[in-house]
Amino acid sequence: MTDKKTSPALFVRQVRQELSKVTWPERKDTLISSAVVGILIIVFSLFFLLTDQVLSFSIKHIINFGVGL
Repeated sequence: MTDKKTSPALFVRQVRQELSKVTWPERKDTLISSAVVGILIIVFSLFFLLTDQVLSFSIKHIINFGVGL
């Protein structure tokens, strides 16, 4: 098995060549995607907060009901 080494200069040229093929998103697309992510974070946070509160309330009432028997 031969270990083929790439020179640093060749590596940099290859990286630049590959980067020239990348299509970068426009600023508008990046802002819209960021806004969607931010909104989804808020929505899911509220959902899990509400779910946690409902389950916590339910479990406390179940425990109190069991203690009262």
